Amino acid sequence: MILEEVVLPARDGSPLHADLALPAEGRALVVFAHGSGSSRRSPRNRAVAAALQESGLGTLLLDLLTEREERRDLLTAEHRFDIDLLSERVIAAVDWLADEPATRRAPVGLFGASTGAAAALRAAADRPVRVQSVVCRGGRPDLTGEALARVAAPVLLVVGGEDPEVLRLNREAAERLRVPCHVEVVPGAGHLFEEPGALEHVARAARDWFLRPGDDAFTAGDAER
Repeated sequence: MILEEVVLPARDGSPLHADLALPAEGRALVVFAHGSGSSRRSPRNRAVAAALQESGLGTLLLDLLTEREERRDLLTAEHRFDIDLLSERVIAAVDWLADEPATRRAPVGLFGASTGAAAALRAAADRPVRVQSVVCRGGRPDLTGEALARVAAPVLLVVGGEDPEVLRLNREAAERLRVPCHVEVVPGAGHLFEEPGALEHVARAARDWFLRPGDDAFTAGDAER
């Protein structure tokens, strides 16, 4: 698998840094949207990305904030819950993949963590043809707003069994979704999935969801926006 660091433009022209692993031929590419106060270097997301890469899927680990915004956010925390901004950045990545010769034919999935889950779900709602599948880890789908009802891609919500408030929010979101959806509870896991075996559970669940049998639209084909 080819690994490279890329810089893609946000809608306002701001440079967004990302790590791209090109998928095997005919396989999809998963865009990662990190959670509050994190970045593309999140060790949890990178662990899940590595498991997906081993299965032949491509990955794009994306910084949702520019370097300047990230420095300011560390002081003020003003951007990490700005779902409008974060979802625009995920959409920019989805559109960039559609324009690049090496990735324009690859179906796209989204993997969102914490607040990044809301950004991923909004992006899925705004790009219903291009985005074929969504996985959320310890996500905040309640922050998605009205766009939750417009999501057209199947959704997997992975939540720690010891994270009761987030589990409640995810179950409520699952009831509002109008697409195939499953809430995967990781027994004994907290919000950060730091317990032994918890992150491996997340990675397996995500891999199986993105590669579920019979979903030919996600594993092959000519994707368009």
